Amino acid sequence: MNSLCVAAIQLTSTKNWRENLAQVKELVGLAVSDGAKLVVLPENVFLFNGKGMRRLAESNDQVFLLNEISNLAMKYSIYLVVGSHPSLLRPSGDVVANGRVRQTCWAVGPDGTFIERYDKIHLFDVTVNDKAASYKESDVIEPGELALKVIDVDGFKVGLSICYDLRFPELYRELTRLGAEVLLVPAAFTYVTGKAHWDVLLSARAIENQCYVLGIGQCGWHNETRQTYGHSVLYAPTGEHLANLQEDPGYFVLTITKSALNDCRQKMPCFSHRRIT
Repeated sequence: MNSLCVAAIQLTSTKNWRENLAQVKELVGLAVSDGAKLVVLPENVFLFNGKGMRRLAESNDQVFLLNEISNLAMKYSIYLVVGSHPSLLRPSGDVVANGRVRQTCWAVGPDGTFIERYDKIHLFDVTVNDKAASYKESDVIEPGELALKVIDVDGFKVGLSICYDLRFPELYRELTRLGAEVLLVPAAFTYVTGKAHWDVLLSARAIENQCYVLGIGQCGWHNETRQTYGHSVLYAPTGEHLANLQEDPGYFVLTITKSALNDCRQKMPCFSHRRIT
């Protein structure tokens, strides 16, 4: 197909997964009514609570949630990408050790099948000048294997990543080498780091890889200390800004085309000009 209608869903998720699920259902329904065929949810979409990840992953609620995700994709016959969700099991089937989880990006097909998973590679262990002051994801999350994932969505090759991955350009260069034409970055950027770096990093990944880049963010205050940036956005392969949200929950829908992608790559054939590979 030459075109694909994509949607970004922006949320202020909390530790109450039932409320988060209700918001997702509402916004996905609205996006589909506007024509979306690929709908992407942000990082931590159903649970914004690091300390509760393992508990949810071990509970019966986990089975219910995964069924709801499958049913939602099947109900609307869409590709649904869950930005991240805690997984108790590694892809091998082994249980994650030391009370941690994998932070998994799930891609679900129109028939409700979980067609691919990507486990977050880069973990956010940093100091930030905000109310939280410091973050250490590795306390509750086990990094995934170095296994990059590209899926087919109605003829478009779509590369998966999560949040902090955005700061590592070699990951996206490899996704492009694997054929990616669209790069997904579901995220929960802090307000401070988002304001400083979110747009410039996303636009750079689009320009240097000549791909569409869709950044899907959490927004607002999730608790007393955690504020995220929002500003979900879609960039063209040329780096052109195509659509965006601000700092409130919501969604946007936009159609991307192969012709624009191919035109960009043909006029400026950067891939064939590379001297360092």
